[in-house]
Amino acid sequence: MALSALVLCSRALLKIGAQPIASLEEGTAEAEVAANLYPGTRDMLLSCHPWSFATGQMSLNRLEAVPVADMAHAFQLPGELLRVLSAGSGRGRGLPFRIQEGRLHADATSVTLTYVFRPAEGEFPPFFAAALVARLAAEFCLPLTENSSRAEMLHRIAESELRQARLVDSQQATPRGIESFPLLSVRG
Repeated sequence: MALSALVLCSRALLKIGAQPIASLEEGTAEAEVAANLYPGTRDMLLSCHPWSFATGQMSLNRLEAVPVADMAHAFQLPGELLRVLSAGSGRGRGLPFRIQEGRLHADATSVTLTYVFRPAEGEFPPFFAAALVARLAAEFCLPLTENSSRAEMLHRIAESELRQARLVDSQQATPRGIESFPLLSVRG
């Protein structure tokens, strides 16, 4: 079954013993809680780690309007941006920058941005989907069951799932080596 917001929310509802939903707009308490809590929970989980499946790079368009002070140029941020990881000139990192008023400010004339975006639910790998479902179950528990001890237990489980998902995701690339470390260069 292809992942969707509905499928993920239904799985979370099943974990707390509630009935799965057929639509996020069906008018039940479960659907209302899912529709209201899902988007924020998904975006929070996506932005808490530089997930390999949700990280992208792009060259930013420079804007005509310049910043008032401190930096020479302003750049348009992508619409799907959740979190900026780094910026560079030609590379994806190493450039001093600041995010203000929904724009990236930098002294460079061109900027390559490395950022976290919101992919479609169908692109979520199994380890992230499991962590998201666990977190949704924890978030849905209190409003639907009013059982705070069960909600606390589900939050602990969700944190464990998130740690495991971050571990799995972090093993999908070669670790970056230390390029420049002042203490090593002093030693000669």
